[in-house]
Amino acid sequence: MKHLLLGVACLLLAAPVVAQSGDQTPSRDDIIVYLRTMHSHDMLQKTMQVQAESMRQLYRDMILKDKGKLPDNFDSVFKGAMDDLIKGMPSDEIVQAMIPAYQKHFTKSDIEAMNAFYSSPVGQKVLEQLPSVLQEGNQAAMPILSRYLGEWGERMKHQLDQMKLDASPTKGKKAVIEN
Repeated sequence: MKHLLLGVACLLLAAPVVAQSGDQTPSRDDIIVYLRTMHSHDMLQKTMQVQAESMRQLYRDMILKDKGKLPDNFDSVFKGAMDDLIKGMPSDEIVQAMIPAYQKHFTKSDIEAMNAFYSSPVGQKVLEQLPSVLQEGNQAAMPILSRYLGEWGERMKHQLDQMKLDASPTKGKKAVIEN
């Protein structure tokens, strides 16, 4: 009976320690290890490249729709601008700025579990394939997004034109004259 009470007492005293380790805020070092495991710097660069290509296609489609043709040097100028944007991206500063958000939303145990997953073969495959998945997904979504943005743009233009009409001085004078 003494051993049972001693065992229960030990469990009760140890429970807050176990619970606390799962609820602890991860340290900056914990987050840095996680971000390294995720290859966050490379992922940011690859994601930017995928997004740049999507933006190029979106702008290309918008200009073609609006003007009917592209400037001869559109692709090279746009590619140069995007390359410059990506090359100059302060990736390390961005990653450092993100650490408090990870600390706010994830516990130390969460970070350890994510590290375990992304260190695994499947996790590494996810990290390796994700840029391609994003690129292919963006290509598939681009016609839908272009159509939606065109329709949205038309609605906005109509609303702005209506607001101008409603705010015009002649409309106000007509209303006064009609009364």
